[in-house]
Amino acid sequence: MTVRAPGAVAAGLWLLLFLAGLAVFAFAARQSLVGLAPSFAGDYLAYGLSPRAAFALLGGAALGLAGALLQRTLRNPAADASTLGVGAGAQLALGAATLFAPSLIAEARSLVAFGGGGGALALVLYLARSRNYDPVTMILCGLVVSLVCGALSATLILAGGDYMLSLYLWGGGTLAQTGWRNDAVLASLLISAGLAAFLLRRPLALLGLSDETAKSLGVSTAAIRLAVVLVATVLATTVTAFAGIIGFVGLMAANLARLSGARTPGAQLLAAPLVGAVLLFATDAAVLAIEAVFGTGVATGAVTALIGGPLLLWLLPRLPQRATAPMATAFRRLAAPRAVLLCLAALTVVAALVSLLLKPDATGFFREQADIAALLPLRWPRLLAGASASAMLAVAGVVLQRFTANPIASPEVLGISSGAGLGLAALLLVAPFAGTGAMLVATGAGSLAALAAILIFARAARLGPERLLLGGIAVASLAGAGVTLVMARGGPEASRLLDWMSGSTLRVTSGLALAEAVLAVLLLPLACLAHRWLAVLGLGAVTSRSLGLSPSRAGGLLVTLAAILTAAATLAVGPLSFVGLMAPHLARSMGFARPREQLVGAALLGALIMIATDTAARSLAFPYQLPTGLFAALVGGPYLVAMLLRRAR
Repeated sequence: MTVRAPGAVAAGLWLLLFLAGLAVFAFAARQSLVGLAPSFAGDYLAYGLSPRAAFALLGGAALGLAGALLQRTLRNPAADASTLGVGAGAQLALGAATLFAPSLIAEARSLVAFGGGGGALALVLYLARSRNYDPVTMILCGLVVSLVCGALSATLILAGGDYMLSLYLWGGGTLAQTGWRNDAVLASLLISAGLAAFLLRRPLALLGLSDETAKSLGVSTAAIRLAVVLVATVLATTVTAFAGIIGFVGLMAANLARLSGARTPGAQLLAAPLVGAVLLFATDAAVLAIEAVFGTGVATGAVTALIGGPLLLWLLPRLPQRATAPMATAFRRLAAPRAVLLCLAALTVVAALVSLLLKPDATGFFREQADIAALLPLRWPRLLAGASASAMLAVAGVVLQRFTANPIASPEVLGISSGAGLGLAALLLVAPFAGTGAMLVATGAGSLAALAAILIFARAARLGPERLLLGGIAVASLAGAGVTLVMARGGPEASRLLDWMSGSTLRVTSGLALAEAVLAVLLLPLACLAHRWLAVLGLGAVTSRSLGLSPSRAGGLLVTLAAILTAAATLAVGPLSFVGLMAPHLARSMGFARPREQLVGAALLGALIMIATDTAARSLAFPYQLPTGLFAALVGGPYLVAMLLRRAR
């Protein structure tokens, strides 16, 4: 039997990487044991470092097998626990159990994680069913579900204080072990899953062709797909339960196994776990060496996300595109849109006055002039900043949804908000107590850098508008990994980053509020001036060119404007408000069909939503105050999922 040269060369390279990781691990272990008492050093090596190395190999193999199973059964080379919401759902379930039922964590940690991850994946599959499980749609739905789970997890973290903050840092992915129990559980699951995958190899080969072909040969596609998804979910959520979210290992392992010469389903199911084991072991060895030499904690999951993000970018042009129904939805058209806009503007002003004068416990209004004079300086900055920021996010959402012809496009989805977070994290790493002006510059630079990366890659790969969103997902994963690495250091920068991520407006100053208002006054008219571009681009690329409008140039300018709007807005309300998703859809549902009407209507609705949210956030839990941006996400997340469920039905 002859061995093909490319496969042999790839196997040799993977062996070299494993040996290099082994050498780095030996060096890191030696450095970690320096200065320890002999008895303690022996125990640490036997029950700390050795189980960690074994868990890296077993966890990488489990994630690699899970990724290969998901990609094969869903016919999606970008399918993975990280891209389909499994990891975020498992982390949410673990956080909820830690806060409300800690006994479950001690007795059934893996089952809790499986329930959360399996529920998130089931929701993603249901949402993507209407478009025949199109790869692009599945990943977009996975991102939406992950954002909702992330908002809920952030709420639990703020409710639990420092104790839950440590859970967030653990969720970044750390392989530290305190014994061999987790290794034994994972090894048994991996053996069982490997046996199940071996028995399912032939049905999986048929599923890789088409459902029709598999059914004609007597294969029950629904039953096989359910069995495979269950096996993959158990593997991925068990690793998450023991080590946190280890991002993109399954995505990398399955694709690199194919690139290394594994062509048949059986070969891929055998090679992907081996590649995943080597990848995670080598990565964790490098992380352990950094910790031993520099004494700085590093999240292994964040490092794997830094590696996996570029791979997802590389995969985007290669994702198969299936024939699907358009995602656009027909809405009714208002007969008198200007009158409705005037009513919305008046309602927004009334809501602002009510919010300013309402008592903290919402039992009545302040009437004494002295009380009002003392109260207004505390309330008007956060109210003005929140309303201005939400209006900008809403307009950015309209621009992105119109340009991409996708109703779930938004600044949160495109990765611009995550880029702003990375810029802020870089600033706080150097200057933990930086002022508002420096923070605004940092978030703006981060947003523009994220946008530039997305547009440059999309232009080079000739991606369409919908796949531009996937480029944003990849960039968001890179930025999120950088933020996690900074937060893992602890210190004042971690608390300020968490405060920004939650969208708290408690510390908004009058200067920041006025700056947000000025930016809104300057930028929102620019979007309204581009309403003709949005109308023409909605007719398609061919029609746009025939009318003398370049889709690439006009789209680039519009998305740049959306990035600037997002950068200015996220400084006040954080990255997870969902206003950029909610307000444009509400405006369209009300009947604002033309771009200019939708832009103005979305801006007013965004401001109104944030005013109402700010009032509720400071009143519902009085005397405690919830972060405004996070409270808006808790309202917008379920609304978004309900919208997608209606679309799926």
